[in-house]
Amino acid sequence: MLQASLSQLEQLVGELVERNRALAETNQQLSGDLTRAREENDTLQLSLMEQEELHGSTAARIQAMVERASAVSA
Repeated sequence: MLQASLSQLEQLVGELVERNRALAETNQQLSGDLTRAREENDTLQLSLMEQEELHGSTAARIQAMVERASAVSA
């Protein structure tokens, strides 16, 4: 009886060690994915800020032209 329990315990410990190894690998992969996603997010945010700046500048130029055209026709 004790031998069977010990054998079962050894088997369970082996399964837990294997499961822990698999989880550690998954965790490492997810950490890498998260790092890449954060880098991509940073790149996209920078691109968005650049686009907003460009659109703001374009809008200001258009507004200035509209004001000049309005002043000329008035």
